[in-house]
Amino acid sequence: MTALTDTSDFADRTRMTAGEVPFAVEELFFSRTDTRGVILNGNEVFCRVSGFDADEIIGAPHKIVRHPDMPKAVFQLVWDRIRAGKPVGAYIKNRAKDGRYYWVYAVVSPIEGGYVSIRLKPSAKLLRVAQTLYAAQRRRETEDGIGAEQSLAELRMALAREGHASYATFEAEALALEMKQRCAEIGQAADSRMDRFLAMSRAIQQVGAETEEMMKAFEAIRTIPLNMRILASRLENAGGPISAISVNYGSMSDEMAAWVKTFIHGDDSAFSRIRDAIVSGLFCNGISQLSSEMIRFFKEEVDGDTGEETTGELEMLSDLCDHAIDRSKVELKKTELEAGRLSRSVLDMKRYITGLSSTRMMCKIESATLSKSGETLVGIVDQLDASQDGIEERLAKISELNHQVQAHTAMLRASSA
Repeated sequence: MTALTDTSDFADRTRMTAGEVPFAVEELFFSRTDTRGVILNGNEVFCRVSGFDADEIIGAPHKIVRHPDMPKAVFQLVWDRIRAGKPVGAYIKNRAKDGRYYWVYAVVSPIEGGYVSIRLKPSAKLLRVAQTLYAAQRRRETEDGIGAEQSLAELRMALAREGHASYATFEAEALALEMKQRCAEIGQAADSRMDRFLAMSRAIQQVGAETEEMMKAFEAIRTIPLNMRILASRLENAGGPISAISVNYGSMSDEMAAWVKTFIHGDDSAFSRIRDAIVSGLFCNGISQLSSEMIRFFKEEVDGDTGEETTGELEMLSDLCDHAIDRSKVELKKTELEAGRLSRSVLDMKRYITGLSSTRMMCKIESATLSKSGETLVGIVDQLDASQDGIEERLAKISELNHQVQAHTAMLRASSA
């Protein structure tokens, strides 16, 4: 085959034309490259959608289909991940030979000797989110002259503002939703494992939100021990019990606040570990489902061809599928372990709550005593009541969400046994 390796004048030879390249949602395509990104092989749909003949595209750099609307940030992200030996998923706008465009959701995975990219036609709601953010970053790159790394940092922050804790969370949910949407559009039963992983991902994100709100509650009551000490100083000798209560309350609230900070803050926090395991499991499950569908589609496409080249591509896709399945099982075990640890941590927090209840009761008793001399702890007691009720409500929600995670892990483990 004649390799098309010189793409320097590609933009001059093909004028940008309006219109999108049509292809069906049930169609899947893939391409395999070496470590430099030079195309080694691909299926028929890849050639048809891109508009290139096989002898034009084999041996060409993959950037032959790069669309100028794509921000450099996305390619920086892709290369960072695959060079680190990790798969990555991204919405990509490509350019066909005739200048038209086509959107794909691509999953790029490292394999022996290079990389493989499997693509599907995106139709889920997160495509519009990506399109909006990409347009903004491309303007920043072209008009403001920012580099790929800065653009990528801004893209991550923009995703966070959209409610996605990390790019890993975004890519995993996007792949899951795209696969679910594809199943719905072609009348295929959705993968029940995907639904369970998705449910766990959303549950753990809510755990994060509840914990952050709990942290705010602790910040709001930091002044209570100080107010109690001020009141105790005014009462002189009669303020001794109040002073002791303030010390006890301050110690317990500090310990509880430290628990929350340790749980949620930092890359190695308990929350980060369970969240990352769930998100990774969701993404790996999506890769296994996508690669399995790619195998099925490719077999239909080659129509019984048992040649060496076809067999090799099928084996490569099968290995990719098997590896993703194994990885999802590993992440499921991690999730199960971390969810158990979270359950024990919640029990520890409940013991702290019991201590706060005792402090609150002591405050009420002292308030009744002091009211005889015109002094009162009513305001402080009311503040304690409201704060503790809020903390208990958050903790109960965290416990409920964690139980949901544990139930899903148990069902997933049973289904894969």
